[in-house]
Amino acid sequence: MPDREAGGSRNAGGDLERSVSQKVARKLKARAERDRTIWFGLGSFGVVGWSVAIPMIAGVAFGLWLDSRFPSRISWSLTFLLVGLFVGLTIAWNWIDREGRPR
Repeated sequence: MPDREAGGSRNAGGDLERSVSQKVARKLKARAERDRTIWFGLGSFGVVGWSVAIPMIAGVAFGLWLDSRFPSRISWSLTFLLVGLFVGLTIAWNWIDREGRPR
């Protein structure tokens, strides 16, 4: 019986060591990312939204100006709406990629 207790305590010691090392790693990661709070996440939604919305609005405004100056079969408003969407999504993608990298 003493052998079982010794073997059991070694196994329990390994579990305890693994548990403690996981907790330490989690705490170190949390300290490294201290600025990433819930407000950071909510702010990210705002930045991504505006970085897509502003180029789209600018594209529509430019398209409306082109439509009034140079009428044609092509809808410049729709064309530059899509261009603005592409530009905005590219900006948002780059911002998310940059913020997601470890520092």
